[in-house]
Amino acid sequence: MAGGRDTLPDGYLDGKVSCHYRALPLLYARENDDIVTCIETVAAPNKIKKALKENDAFRRYIFQGRGKKVRDLFDQNNLPRKEQAIRNKIKSKKLWMR
Repeated sequence: MAGGRDTLPDGYLDGKVSCHYRALPLLYARENDDIVTCIETVAAPNKIKKALKENDAFRRYIFQGRGKKVRDLFDQNNLPRKEQAIRNKIKSKKLWMR
């Protein structure tokens, strides 16, 4: 079975059961509080934290607070319509990384 967007019924990918993101800064900028809390909760146990800290983006965004800084840049009820505007704002604050 091949993967991809059409593997799950409508509303499940990027909806009811999953959150797809291309870069961690976009997740922190766009996704709702429940998803951010879930990521941080799942990453909290020491065994997982130790593995995730080997990746610069995970270490800086989840554990060192860069994700909170990105989140604070945006009003969650009034996000820019285009992803490029979100990216540009994050980049202008020197918080972008992949």
